[in-house]
Order: sequence, then C-alpha cells, then structure tokens
Amino acid sequence: MKYILYNQLSRNGKCVNDIEAYINEPNATVVSVLDKEKTEEVIKCLTKEDSLILVGGDGTLNHFVNDFKDVDFPCNVFFNTAGTGNDFYKDVKNENDEKIIRINDLIKNLPKVIVNDKEYLFINGVGFGIDGYCCEKGDILQKKSTKPVNYSSIAIKGLLFHYKRPNAKITVDGVTKEYKNVWLAPTMKGRYYGGGMMVAPNQDRNLEDNSVTNVVLYKSRKLKTLIMFPSLFKGAHVKYTKYVDIRKGKHIIVEFDRPTALQIDGETIVGVTRYEVIA
Repeated sequence: MKYILYNQLSRNGKCVNDIEAYINEPNATVVSVLDKEKTEEVIKCLTKEDSLILVGGDGTLNHFVNDFKDVDFPCNVFFNTAGTGNDFYKDVKNENDEKIIRINDLIKNLPKVIVNDKEYLFINGVGFGIDGYCCEKGDILQKKSTKPVNYSSIAIKGLLFHYKRPNAKITVDGVTKEYKNVWLAPTMKGRYYGGGMMVAPNQDRNLEDNSVTNVVLYKSRKLKTLIMFPSLFKGAHVKYTKYVDIRKGKHIIVEFDRPTALQIDGETIVGVTRYEVIA
C-alpha cells in the first residue's frame, strides 16, 4: 500500500496540485498530515511492503520529524517537495533527482534545539536575528493576505529601518566569543535556509560526527550589509571575514542581550534571548 501524507496549506494551498497524480492510484491512500489522528493511524499500520510519501515543504517535514521522532519506520519514506522555499530539497538533491527523494537516512540523528525549555528537532537550521525577524513579519502578513510573502523585501526594510541589532555571546563546544551588533546568528544542519540562502556553504549534513555550523554576521554597517546581502544566496559572504565568523561544533549556545524572534525551519518563536543546539 502507498500512503500519501500531504499538507494542504503548503505553497499557499497549491500543494493540493501535487497530490492529484496519487488520488486515482488503486493502492494509494491520501491523508491530510494536519489530521493528526488519521496520520497516527497510518504510521501505526505501516509494514515493510508499504511506502510512505510526505508531500509538503520544509515546515511540513519539520513537524513530521518532531511528531514521529521515536518511530522506526519499517518501510521506505519519501519526501515530495511541494513547499515555497524547499531548502531541504536544495541541500540533499543530486543532479538526477526528481521532486521525490528517499529520506529514511536523512531524518535520523537530527540535531535538537532547546528554546524556552522546549526541545525541537530541526532539518535545516535555527535562525536568530534578522532572519527570525523576517519570519515574524511574514507570519503577520500571511494572516492578512493570501498573497505570497516577499521575504527579501521584509529583510531589506528591516535592515535599513526596523531591525535593532543585539549583542551576542556564543559558545561553541565550550569556547565563548562575544559579538557586537549582530545581524544573524544561525546554527545549521544543512547549507540552506530562508528560501535559498546558502548561509553555511561548507556544512555537510552527512558528516559522521553530526556536527553543525554556527554563522555570525555582525558589526557591519547598514550600507555594507545591504551590499553583502545578495552574496548570502551564493555562499559568497564567507569572504567577508571582518564581519562573518563561522565555527563548527556539536554543542552551541547563542545568547542575545535583548528578546528577538527565532525561527526553526521557518517556524517562528518570538521574544527569545537564548537557544541551545545539541548535535
């Protein structure tokens, strides 16, 4: 049996188009992943002869791995990318990959982040700074309109006018550094976040030690940061070593001196001063 779990809210509701091919298959069962009771029933009845296909975006995959983090799936689990940003797919796909990829091995041994005494797994990254600010403002706009949110526009306006840079204390595997006027302080499992920004170009999610990468963009003035901003999409920002600090590790603590919005795979938590990642 083939089971399809889909998120009808992905890509502003257009995710429904991605399940049309499955609906009329004779041995396919389609279930909304938002119906948690039915989804749990599907997970419980899986056998090695079945296949499970998750259809949605990064947020859908994040909820899936957190909701079923203790499940040892007996069958093949596939991800049919149908989101807006699709950062996970960008990071793991090969040149010959179609939209559907097998993820059994990719959802094991994920890092966890602790925020406000709650624990979450993440697949791409934890953003803290103007990236979290953009998600916070984007959430507000999504509640007011069905139009796609222009996160680049939010970022530029925040950079120039609205985002107030905190100072940060960041500890990576026991070594602490302090940073002034921080724009970004994400910790990454993959290379991409924010709809295609290659913020951690040298991060490899398949490393045996499961280490993650912390990236800090700090100290630069608004105009300089605006000039650097496009380089984030190609990973070229790493050349600005005066303003960018990159460290790899397995235990990372990021502390801001004022409350700031944080995002975990695009899901927003507001008013945060600290997060801790254990890889």
